[in-house]
Order: sequence, then C-alpha cells, then structure tokens
Amino acid sequence: MTKEEQLNVLKKIISIQTVNQNEAELADYIASLFQPYVGDNVKVEKVNYAPGRDNLVVTIGNGGKVLGYSGHMDVVDPGDLDAWDSDPFDPVVKDDKLYGRGACDMKSGLSALVVALLEMLEKGEKLPGTIKLLATVGEETGNYGAGELTKQGFADDLDGLVIAEPRDDLKTITYACKGVIDYHVTSVGKAAHSSRPEMGINAIDNLFEFAKQAKEELAKFDHEDPALGKLTHVISLISGGEQINSVPSEAKLGGNIRTIPEYPNQVVYDKLEKIIDDLNQKPGFNLSINYTFPEEPMGGDPDAPLIKLAQKVAQDSLGFTPGVGTSTGANDGQEFTQSKKDFTSIIIGPGSNTSHMPNEFVNLDAYYNAIKFYQDFAHAFLN
Repeated sequence: MTKEEQLNVLKKIISIQTVNQNEAELADYIASLFQPYVGDNVKVEKVNYAPGRDNLVVTIGNGGKVLGYSGHMDVVDPGDLDAWDSDPFDPVVKDDKLYGRGACDMKSGLSALVVALLEMLEKGEKLPGTIKLLATVGEETGNYGAGELTKQGFADDLDGLVIAEPRDDLKTITYACKGVIDYHVTSVGKAAHSSRPEMGINAIDNLFEFAKQAKEELAKFDHEDPALGKLTHVISLISGGEQINSVPSEAKLGGNIRTIPEYPNQVVYDKLEKIIDDLNQKPGFNLSINYTFPEEPMGGDPDAPLIKLAQKVAQDSLGFTPGVGTSTGANDGQEFTQSKKDFTSIIIGPGSNTSHMPNEFVNLDAYYNAIKFYQDFAHAFLN
C-alpha cells in the first residue's frame, strides 16, 4: 500500500461511529478488506456479542507458533462537540497529525494491525506460523468482547499477544496492569417525617457506616507492588433520599478499586461482603452489593522474552528501544490471559496522551511506524 492508502484505511475506520456500540459495521468493513484473501490459509470469523456488536477474528496461516494481535473497535463518546475543532467522526489531517475520536485510543493501533497484515497478504508471504487478529467490542465499558472471545476459546492457542493500545508512540511497552473492581452498594431504610426520625430508618446514615468501614478495611491492604504500587480505593458515586424533610428510605453508593496481584479481586470481594454481612446483623441495616467491570490484576516480567524481542525489533526497524512500564488502567489482555494457555501479553502502539479528550489525535509518523513494527515483529516472533 502507499501511505495514502494506509491513511485512508485509518480515516475510514475512524469515520465509522462505534461509541460503545455499533461495532458490527466496523467489523464488516475490516472483514471486507480481508475477503479477497480468504482461503486455506486465511479465515475470517465474526463472533457476535450482542445485536449490532460483532467481534472479528482473522486467522492467517496454518500451524506453528501462534501470535495474537489485538485491538478494540469501540470508542468513548466525544462529549461536548463545541470543544472539538472539527467533527470527531470526520477525520482531519493537520501538521502531520490526524484528528478524530479514536485516533489515539485506539483506532490508529487497530488500523496499523489491519494494514500490516493486509500488506503481508498482498506480498504473498508464506508464514512459518500463524497470526490471529482479535478485534473486540466493548473494551471501554468492560472488555466484553475479549471476555466473549476468551470464553469461546479463541485465545487458547496463543503463544504471545500484542495489544495495539496507545503508549508513548511505541516508545514504551506495558507489561503489567492493575485489576479493576467497580462496586455498587444499596442501602434500604424506612421513610418518615424528618421531625420524627425515630420512626424511620436512615438509609444514608447506614450507607455512611459502610463507607467508613470499607475505607478503613481496604486501607489495611497496604502492600506495595514493586511495579504497580498499592491497591487504590475511591468512593466515586453517591445518591439517596427523596426530599429535604424526609428520612431517606434508599441510598446508593459506588466505588472503584484498582487491585494488585498481592490482593486479587476475590480477596477484596470477601472483605467488602464481610462488612455488608456484619452490618446487616445490626438492627435497621439492609445493605446489598453488586459488581461491574471486574478485571483481575495482570502481573508480568519486565525481562520476559516477548518484551526483549519487541525491544530488539523496534531498535532494528525504527531506530529506538522502547522502555518498559505498567498501567493503572484495564485492557483486553486481562481477559485473554485468562485462557487455558499461559502466554505473555504486552501493549505497544501508536498514540500518546490524548485518549478520551476533545481533539484527540495520533501522530502520523507513529501510525506508519506501527505498521512497519507489527510486520517486522510478526516475522521475528514466528521465526
């Protein structure tokens, strides 16, 4: 492909609006690019998650080592359109940057993977192994697509996984990340006139007691992981009550916890649920808890062979050696590494620090570098 053709693929992928849904349209477009090559050594599969939400798996090769390449197709809402200098879904090139929703997170990485593989097919290269492209839905809201693909066994044969999430325009490799727990507590009380509070049960007071104990107990999880740091806990949502002169009959609270391997998610669940159970033994307490977006922490080795190989390929191909780092955010690798096979997952991709922001952009040099890197890395890995 020419650079103009490479750029057009990225523009098209950004122009397809996939704000937390509608990934099927993008999956159809990517599938159409690979359709001319479908045969004995190229297979294209759509894996449905929900109406209008199809994951896409493109398998190239047959046998040998299996390299996974992954990117998510969904993007976050662009927010206030007045904060954008241009239409977020009509990509614009200015000063060697491409602007648009998803340009950084992470349609430039996904596009680079797609273009890299298409160019390898155009050249008729015979691979000594297999490459599996895993394009997912719902990463921004819970890694749903990666979870579905993992459940159906699409990661069970991987020998290594590269996720094209943005990180310093390929200059840093992420090898470990914290886990995620979003929890929601509901407190049910009994309404009464505020002038006669003894006749009611204050749901907000009971919720505050849970919040107090949760902060105290989770603060005791004070081990510091040498790479990921400490477990963190933030109470981030609270609502309740009906009106100012009534004892509140219901209140809700939400919190976000980032876990580390020393304290896997189940340890945290056990602690929160014990607080709930103990409080519910007291008169007037009626608390319940549920969880969303649970992701286990993913540890890693900064000296893993996959990382060393990625550093060597980048130095040979692009002229620089990426550093290594960790992340406090979640990614699809936390789902894929729950598969039956043990393998290393890393993040290296184009884009820097404009994810989820107005006027999100990617440096085009980083995009073109990513295409070359993913091709060269595939050759190095499979050989």
